[in-house]
Amino acid sequence: MAFSKEIRRAKIKRRIRKNITGTSELPRLSVFRSNKQIYAQIIDDVNGVTLVAASSYKNKEAENLPKIDQAKAVGKELAAKAIKAGVEKVVFDRNGYLYHGRVKSLADSAREGGLKF
Repeated sequence: MAFSKEIRRAKIKRRIRKNITGTSELPRLSVFRSNKQIYAQIIDDVNGVTLVAASSYKNKEAENLPKIDQAKAVGKELAAKAIKAGVEKVVFDRNGYLYHGRVKSLADSAREGGLKF
């Protein structure tokens, strides 16, 4: 039986999230991508707090770039904000998306920016 894209992604997301949680020492870097934008947050799940967030939405640096380059700019911005907030190590939550394309380029540029995961 074939599942729709949304149901398939929800199943993968549940499978990932049962093993990954963010703490104050090791927060979770969550990625969401829509058709036009990409968003990333660093979250402390224990306290229910978003520590740092970045997105390509209304981002002057990422405007008018191809989507992969937008994701790189968001990863770089997120890493800079995280280092400034005192977060250096995170656990990566791909949120049910395949680790390639925009998700991979965001993760790679966040690593280049100084985040460890």
